[in-house]
Amino acid sequence: MKLLFEGTLNNNEQFKVLPLSLDNLNQILALQEIVIESLENKDTLQPLTKEEFQYILEGNGLIIGAFVEEQLIAFRALLVPPIDEEHLGWDLGLAEEDLASVIYQEISNVHPVYRGNRLQQTLAILVMQELGQDYKDYSYICCTVAPFNIPSLKDKFNQGMEITALKEKYGGRVRYVFVKEIAEERDRDWTEVATARMDNMAAQQALLTEGWRGFQMENRDGEYWVDFGKKAK
Repeated sequence: MKLLFEGTLNNNEQFKVLPLSLDNLNQILALQEIVIESLENKDTLQPLTKEEFQYILEGNGLIIGAFVEEQLIAFRALLVPPIDEEHLGWDLGLAEEDLASVIYQEISNVHPVYRGNRLQQTLAILVMQELGQDYKDYSYICCTVAPFNIPSLKDKFNQGMEITALKEKYGGRVRYVFVKEIAEERDRDWTEVATARMDNMAAQQALLTEGWRGFQMENRDGEYWVDFGKKAK
């Protein structure tokens, strides 16, 4: 199996990162369950079903995992989504013929015992490298994140992803829709910047409707704010 990375954890344990296969399905499901049980607010994570993981592992995307010896301690997934009414490309305003150029950055799980080792960031870098090598037909990478899922929001902003919508998804759960244009590596030149408190959904939705993009968040005196920018023409 292709070795993607080797590293050392804070406790000096060695870990390795490999692409996962159907043989790892039970390990993936077991780790997801551990992560769900560790969450105070379980609505912040939209878990995948066994069938959804199987769909990815059967050639509709990629899952990479970090191992300490034989134990799976973290994984991250990319999904080639089916084209349907829930497709995130619609939220970007894409035409139907462009929806096939969208790939999803799907679920990312880290075992609670191994948090604080920057595994989520490491896997993000590695999975994007694999995307560049093996998935060259895609122009956009998208995902959804719950408001106040702070670790996941930090992860997306650190990757240069931007909020393009805030709406109900997955049967009524409010989610940010993030996007990154894969070929675009330059920093944004924002002509205007505005800010809104994360709990003020109406203000954020108004900005997004007017074409603003959320590009970073900050904790200001114990409250989370999202900064929005307008693109330079």
